[in-house]
Amino acid sequence: MLVIVDSRNRSHEHTVLRSMFEARKSVFIDLLKWNLPALSGRYEVDRFDDRHAIYLVLVDDGGRHLASARLLPSSQPGILNSLFPDLCEGNLPTGPRVFEITRFCLSRDMRAVQRRAVRNQLVAAIATYALDHGIDTYTGVAEFAWLQQILAFGWDCAPLGLPKLHDGALLGAIRIEIASDTLGRLAAAGVAEGVAVELRQAA
Repeated sequence: MLVIVDSRNRSHEHTVLRSMFEARKSVFIDLLKWNLPALSGRYEVDRFDDRHAIYLVLVDDGGRHLASARLLPSSQPGILNSLFPDLCEGNLPTGPRVFEITRFCLSRDMRAVQRRAVRNQLVAAIATYALDHGIDTYTGVAEFAWLQQILAFGWDCAPLGLPKLHDGALLGAIRIEIASDTLGRLAAAGVAEGVAVELRQAA
């Protein structure tokens, strides 16, 4: 099931958010060794987890985190415009219909087949959310290996500039254009084919 958490229902989704922040700590701090603080030693929370953040969280029937992504409006501080603007060779994409995808996270306790299926669900959910909420463009920053996967998903996606080294990691920025044919393009690439996401509406 997909749970959308935003400013309207955030105060009622403590369990979902705690599970997500724990998974983010496990992935980004414990596994990937990113230099990030851990709140109470258990949660990965940063300054962008504010009232403007929108979370798309896939959970199982027991409410356990499977995958999640954070969306940030381009009108507010984000990863790209605040931390890595040098990755964009031209003007940063901004506007009310432009959002940044950040903290794309898959829980670690899944086998490869399930991880791929859950990843595809989350990608389809990100595209569907954009179509349902008037988002035309996503931006994002990713390490090079993950960047290559994103570019190969089948959607209209292109680099914003050449990758650059930051603290020993090769990072790149991308833009993803969302249109009526996006889900079809994802399906043709085998990413969103047969994916159905049950949505829990915000309160």
